[in-house]
Amino acid sequence: MTARNPAESDNGPFFVGYINRLPAGLAWFLAAVAAVLVGGMAGAALAIGSTINDPGDGRFEFGLGRQEVTGVLETSPYPVMRIPANADNPEPRAILLAGQGKRGVLPQAEPHSGEVVTLGGVLLKRGTIDMIQVSRQIVPLADAESPDPALLEYTPAPPEPLGRWRLTGEICDGKCNQGAMRPGRGLSHKACANLCLIGGVPAVFVAEGGIDGEDFFLLADADGNAPPDLIYDYVALDVTLEGEVERRDDLLIFKADFSTIRAN
Repeated sequence: MTARNPAESDNGPFFVGYINRLPAGLAWFLAAVAAVLVGGMAGAALAIGSTINDPGDGRFEFGLGRQEVTGVLETSPYPVMRIPANADNPEPRAILLAGQGKRGVLPQAEPHSGEVVTLGGVLLKRGTIDMIQVSRQIVPLADAESPDPALLEYTPAPPEPLGRWRLTGEICDGKCNQGAMRPGRGLSHKACANLCLIGGVPAVFVAEGGIDGEDFFLLADADGNAPPDLIYDYVALDVTLEGEVERRDDLLIFKADFSTIRAN
């Protein structure tokens, strides 16, 4: 008499826990289910990943070493260095400033507002905005042993008004968005961005459709000062704002009327 497999019955194969093998029919079924689950999870991961914002090419330019720049220091709406044209840069530049970690540099910069100063740090670059993470003391050029008279007399060009615009985009902190974090945008970054902004890091507006091909703006209120605290509720959201835009050298500043802000 032939011994009967305990995992077989008149109704077909079934699983028995104390037997160390599956009936052939169930083994094939389990393999097919596992393949479907693995493939489905991989497809879901790809689909979710495709919705994440592109971190872009923003980064610390460590390869350039520490940069030292000299120019006029402005502090409204945030500390900005206005640098004259030179052999390396045929046009004047405006460079945002940030401190170490989640801090701005307004306390150090404010005593020297409007002065020609020298400072140094690591460059961050993304889009049309440059930023220096300041790691050296801000030194008035007048205190140097032999200051360049031409630099001492440098006066930046006045702001160029570009008219009133309605822009749609995202409010970000300028440091993480420049490449200190990747990605430095989106809801996953909201808490980090707000901590940076509370610490004095410049706020920027990344527009979906920019002006003359430029979609990165330093953000200010309608009077040209730092934005009000209400922006914390709108950081990392898709928002629409109206306001005046002006150009300082190669930097665009969006002087927004925050009474018009709305989340889309």
